[in-house]
Amino acid sequence: MQVIEESESKVYGAEDLKQDLTDLIKKYSRGKVFLLCDTGSYKHCYPKVKGLEAIDENNIICIEEGDQNKTIDAISKVWHFLSTNGADRKSLLINLAGGMPCDLGGFAASTFKRGIDFINIPTTLLSQVDASVGGKTGINFHSLKNEIGVFQHATAVLVDTDFTKTQDQENISSGFAEMIKHALIYSEDTWNDIKSFPIIDVDLKALKPLVIRSINIKESFVKADPTEQNVRKSLNFGHTIGHAFESFCMKNNKAILHGYAVAYGMLAELYLGYKKCGFPMETIKEINSVIEKIYGKLDITMDDFDDLFYLMTHDKKNEKNQINFTLLSTIGEIKINQICTKEEIYEAIEFYLDL
Repeated sequence: MQVIEESESKVYGAEDLKQDLTDLIKKYSRGKVFLLCDTGSYKHCYPKVKGLEAIDENNIICIEEGDQNKTIDAISKVWHFLSTNGADRKSLLINLAGGMPCDLGGFAASTFKRGIDFINIPTTLLSQVDASVGGKTGINFHSLKNEIGVFQHATAVLVDTDFTKTQDQENISSGFAEMIKHALIYSEDTWNDIKSFPIIDVDLKALKPLVIRSINIKESFVKADPTEQNVRKSLNFGHTIGHAFESFCMKNNKAILHGYAVAYGMLAELYLGYKKCGFPMETIKEINSVIEKIYGKLDITMDDFDDLFYLMTHDKKNEKNQINFTLLSTIGEIKINQICTKEEIYEAIEFYLDL
């Protein structure tokens, strides 16, 4: 295994997945190791670890895929399975899937018997660069994104970029949006590498070093501020409006992938950065040309603004009933805790629609 990042969760790059996983779980008794998949990862990804002596096939939990299933009912199913199949405080839960099951499984492990160990094996590009690292776990509640959850770091994260071979272009593009975000909050040099990378019909071998760099960027913020009191808020760039877009679409039965919502949210929030922090308009136009080519446009109208604003009022980052943003003054220059008015937010969404 290649150590990608030493932090509260050790992040490893897989070299021989079966052997690497065997090494990570050898201290756990066979009957105490559980594996969580969703229906997609069970079909496409579980075969890569099937047959490991340490994992009893009777200890596999399979939930329905899709963010619409990141619910209290799904996590109740996981708790029930653990409780009725002999899991105890020395058990281990392996989350082998994309971001949704990693979030949900991490929350299940963090709360079952007041906490058991868990390992994330992210199988999508999005989960590799985002959801599986950083210690955020949780579920959606009443159509609100990640409304319930805790901070709890995985015992380890094992990243095998070969899993992305099972993904379609839309899901690879979704993960790439978080890589765009990491570049914009980090440095001009990283952005230059990202903006010129051909993510459509991607060469996965060429993508791997960018994935590792993206994980390192995220972990640098997490290590500096594990519970998001200060600089880790930088990672929320694009997410206040992006989560509203995502929740709105889910609520109206026209769900979009998380990365697409974040891509659209970044453009709206870049405008807020332009208005409040002096972010260059020419750079916004350059970023838009990259994002629109990959992600197209979100199908909303001005009639939807009130619903979107209501969803933003439930954002976890808000303070004192004010909507709190992470904005940029230029690429790599972050301004956290930026309060924006309803009028400014509506203006930003309208700007996005007019781009």
